[in-house]
Amino acid sequence: MISALKPFLILLILTTLSACSMFSQKDESKPAPPAPSSPVPEEASQPPLTSLGGDSWSYEGSTGPESWGDLKPEYALCKNGVEQSPVDLVFKKPKSGRPIKVAYGETDARVIDNGHTVVVNFDSGNSIEIEGVTYDLKSAEFHTASEHTISGNRLPMELQLIHQNSKGELAILGVILIEGPSHPVIETIWQNMPIQKGLEKVINAKINPENLIPETMTYYHYVGSLTSPPCTEGVNWNVFNTPVTLSKEQILTFRQLYPSNHRPIQNIGPRSTVNYK
Repeated sequence: MISALKPFLILLILTTLSACSMFSQKDESKPAPPAPSSPVPEEASQPPLTSLGGDSWSYEGSTGPESWGDLKPEYALCKNGVEQSPVDLVFKKPKSGRPIKVAYGETDARVIDNGHTVVVNFDSGNSIEIEGVTYDLKSAEFHTASEHTISGNRLPMELQLIHQNSKGELAILGVILIEGPSHPVIETIWQNMPIQKGLEKVINAKINPENLIPETMTYYHYVGSLTSPPCTEGVNWNVFNTPVTLSKEQILTFRQLYPSNHRPIQNIGPRSTVNYK
């Protein structure tokens, strides 16, 4: 019986092997499907509306100042805060009693375009003293037009020198910039701006921050906030009455990068501003 079946079994085995070989060859020769291409979103080639930290805010459109408080929970003060900046600084007769002691000197610094403004980061060693408290100079940033207004008038630009004390509290010196003679320190900053946003460049000369503030130290003081998200409150604001000049060309150089990067005036509410000399 087995002998009779032997030819049949051999034929069955050969047929099975041939079939397996055929399907195996078909699978091996089948061209691999092309890898799906990932569509590139339109905005991928556009400059981000965010800072380098990933913040989704800007100075215009749906992510502009009116929407800051809704963009992230941590930005809630931009909408719900009661001590927000900037404000209108109405002229008042200056009073004495609150001098700002400046301890600035020549220092190394770095400049960066962070996607919202041009920022100068200073090395340590520069500070101010207000009412016995020392605040170390950290950075300076530029805005156009001025964020603060003087008796309702918005000026061409504003420079803000940002300081921090040992408790993390902030004090800012605001400098109004108007058109006039060219400013050598600002020219040095402009000439050292990196072409690419987000890259920090060492300024090729030491600069003295004292040359960025006016000789006349009369200023408006009030308690406010950061003028951009997260709009942190409790900031010790001091905005000089006397402006500093820079040339028309220097103003235009900045406006080519940022035609308008200022926050609208905020309600001062029950707060008051004091003009000190």
